[in-house]
Amino acid sequence: MARAVTLFTGQWADLPLKELAPLARSMGYDGLELACWGDHFDVQEALSNDRYVQDLRGVLEQHGLRCLAIGNHLVGQAVCDLIDERHKAILPERVWGDGDPEGVRQRAAREMQDTARAAAKLGVKVVTGFTGSSIWHSLYAFPPTTQAYWDKGFEDFANRWKPILDVFEQCGVNFGLEVHPTEIAFDIASAQRAIAAVGGHKRFGFNFDPSHLGYQGVDYVKFIRTFHDRIYHVHMKDVWWGRGDGTVGVFGGHTSFGDARRNWDFRSVGRGQIDFESIIVALNDIGYDGPLSVEWEDSRMDRVHGATESAAYSKRLDFKPATGAFDAVFDKAKQGGMAGS
Repeated sequence: MARAVTLFTGQWADLPLKELAPLARSMGYDGLELACWGDHFDVQEALSNDRYVQDLRGVLEQHGLRCLAIGNHLVGQAVCDLIDERHKAILPERVWGDGDPEGVRQRAAREMQDTARAAAKLGVKVVTGFTGSSIWHSLYAFPPTTQAYWDKGFEDFANRWKPILDVFEQCGVNFGLEVHPTEIAFDIASAQRAIAAVGGHKRFGFNFDPSHLGYQGVDYVKFIRTFHDRIYHVHMKDVWWGRGDGTVGVFGGHTSFGDARRNWDFRSVGRGQIDFESIIVALNDIGYDGPLSVEWEDSRMDRVHGATESAAYSKRLDFKPATGAFDAVFDKAKQGGMAGS
């Protein structure tokens, strides 16, 4: 095994960390990507209470686990979004406050800055998450939408995220955006535009997740090679597409995950259509040595069964990169054997 295989805890927030940690170990994981919800990682508690950080480390160490990334997707979503009642259900009360949209966005930005500080305190070098977007609703470009309109959305993103990224720089922590529908970047073209918007800020990169690219028709291996110096973290997450009964298209038809009519749906790792073999090759080619973090989602499968098989699949699939060319030993000078033979 070349890399640590970790579990993103976001979909397991109903379990206290003290219960999830031994379960994750029993399912075959080497560590956790701790989500900033449930009781898995509290940003403000980590900043204000040294004992909290020590105890958290103790829980992980007790079960032979490491934390190699912190995920704060839910708060990050609110930094640029057009805020509505759905955000109240996912945000901490301290961020939601009175629900005034601009107040929510500003408090979310401060919380993301604090997430960088808390990650550094824990000794973690990567925060994964979302950015939100003020222009996602205009995706289909009707009413007719100009590039100037979209430019304003990227400018808004830059204005709100550059100060956050500056704190990440101060803390020596990278932010990995999970490129994803509803974010400022959801494919290769929009990811390139997002990098340009923040002036190529070195702390802005990506949590590579192929599942959100595959069903869109985006070349997810090309994504790795295009952003080879900005792949800060990797999610192992699978999806299938071209399914359903023809009544629901790629936009989802306002159906729920697991609806048999859907054109696409998330699957347990190894059971969808993502070519993980090519992903591992590309990751080796770019020198990525970070964790492979399973984000397990499959509406049709028991999650313990699915997360267990996903860990095993990821470990079986991964391999160390070559240390030299396989044909190098054709050179007599590099061949073994007895001296003088």
